[in-house]
Amino acid sequence: MNRTTSNILDRPLGRSGGRSSEGSVVSLSAFAYIYSELVQYHQSRAASISELERRLESAGYGVGLKVLEMVAYRAKETKRETRLMSILHFVSSSVWKSLFGKSADSLERSIDHADEFMIVDYEPITSTFVSVPSDLGQLSADAYLSGIIAGVLDGAGFTARVTAHSVKVEEGEVSGAAGGGGVFTVPGMPPRKDKAVFLVKFSPEVLSRDAALER
Repeated sequence: MNRTTSNILDRPLGRSGGRSSEGSVVSLSAFAYIYSELVQYHQSRAASISELERRLESAGYGVGLKVLEMVAYRAKETKRETRLMSILHFVSSSVWKSLFGKSADSLERSIDHADEFMIVDYEPITSTFVSVPSDLGQLSADAYLSGIIAGVLDGAGFTARVTAHSVKVEEGEVSGAAGGGGVFTVPGMPPRKDKAVFLVKFSPEVLSRDAALER
């Protein structure tokens, strides 16, 4: 008798109680606890807020490399992305859906700098359940996610510096995560007053290569 085995790489990550329709493997409460412990672990070893953020980014970077492999495997994709906008759409859609069960809320290009792009998430999972103490007020708890983004981009051949920023949600601003009804809130949690903006700054080599492909 043949028995069908389920490869772990074929299973959705999802999030318990979240918006993923595929089910979940890791519960949201378990992730929140583990991530809180990760932040505290690196905090005890960091001499400054910037060093703590670098540590979180470094922890996420390796995950990003593995996520790139996983998403490509699931999609049975053998073709490699070669264009800058294509890889950004891949990150903000395919990678985001694989990790969080939804696409990022928006992908924007900087008006002032041609090498800068912004991925926006109104409900970043890494800062929703982390309370930053007053003495670490400038800390971005989403630095771990910026490391994941950098890992995916670097693994795909698009070297970039990625940083996470907390930006206040303007009055009347609507989140795609809320389905047009305002900023999405987790049951039992107060509405978020800020959003995560992941600033992606590509290296000159990446920009030159992309420009050459346009010719």
